[in-house]
Amino acid sequence: MTAPLIYDDGTIRKILQSVKTVAMVGASPKQVRPSSFVMKYLQGKGYRVIPVNPGHAGKEILGETVYGGLQDIPHPFDMVDVFRSSDAAGGVVDEVLALPPERRGRVIWMQLTVRNDAAAEKAEEAGLQVIMDRCPKIEYGRLFGELGWSGVNTGIITSKRRKLNP
Repeated sequence: MTAPLIYDDGTIRKILQSVKTVAMVGASPKQVRPSSFVMKYLQGKGYRVIPVNPGHAGKEILGETVYGGLQDIPHPFDMVDVFRSSDAAGGVVDEVLALPPERRGRVIWMQLTVRNDAAAEKAEEAGLQVIMDRCPKIEYGRLFGELGWSGVNTGIITSKRRKLNP
């Protein structure tokens, strides 16, 4: 059995406050896909999100040009958000490590259900921070008090019984 992943809130908060540009590997143009929700949310919070998807290279997703691979992005990025399977995450880390250090960013963030301990160890040995099995959208909302939009603390969703008028 693998050990549970435990990340200090301060570490996640610091990453989310310092990152400005995110390369999203596995970004989808389909609005119903989780990557689309996350990309749109992060853009709304001021992040630049660069979509990476070889099947859609040269097209646009949410106003950003899609690149076929991380090596195709012509400018540096701070974080790689991995919307791929756990098995594919190793290849993404290899792609990041093949870039010159000044272009590879400093954080590898693997989305919910994505965990690859060997890839994480390789990235950490190269000096990168790694977060696995977490979503930056969810963590941002949790750590920066942004959960009200989903009905939490608004009174719209409540466990209290409504008083009925006689």
